[in-house]
Amino acid sequence: MKIIGIDLSGPSNHKDTVLAVFENQAGALRFNKQLSNIGDLEILNEVTHQSQNDEVVIGIDAPLSYQDGGGDRPGDKELRQYIVSLGMKSGSIMPPTFNRMVYLTLRGIKLSREIGNLKTENPISMVEVHPGAVIGSRISRSHLDYVLSYKQDLAARRFIRKWLGEQKLTNLPVLIEEESHSMDACAAALGAWHWRDKQFQPKWILPADPPLHPFDYCC
Repeated sequence: MKIIGIDLSGPSNHKDTVLAVFENQAGALRFNKQLSNIGDLEILNEVTHQSQNDEVVIGIDAPLSYQDGGGDRPGDKELRQYIVSLGMKSGSIMPPTFNRMVYLTLRGIKLSREIGNLKTENPISMVEVHPGAVIGSRISRSHLDYVLSYKQDLAARRFIRKWLGEQKLTNLPVLIEEESHSMDACAAALGAWHWRDKQFQPKWILPADPPLHPFDYCC
């Protein structure tokens, strides 16, 4: 099984888009490679390539639907309440149609449907993931400050890289400490792995509710 974590940015901001590829080996996720500063076609090509020999599971950090009429989706409200209960800040979860989110939502919806239309040798499944919540829901409460600061602080990213190794993400290169988008891609892969692999389960999940919300949403 190949696990891909994608930290998506808006369609005009390729430089902040990171894709991390892992392979499930003997109960661990082994880091394979990272692609940065990539557009939609490069993402689609990489997914197609990875699907040639194995099942592919993708965790995407971006809204993959929006609420008809605007505002929060039911999952946004629930996940916000959940992360606040962990001691995290509510502001990391915004309505998909909020001004700062709308172009990311557009790209997430478009890309997820394009992936769904790919003709591949092996199955592809997708889940919407919140990387910060993936980390915050699994890390010790005594280390929660690292979760709150890793986007700005290199020392926090160094700690979380080590912590990801303890979660059985192996062979992680030092380069993922360089900026938070790489770390979020790895955390998205961790969330997707726990969502798909039957020996694990998500810490929080809202099942898909098609046709308006066709993908599970989890951390």
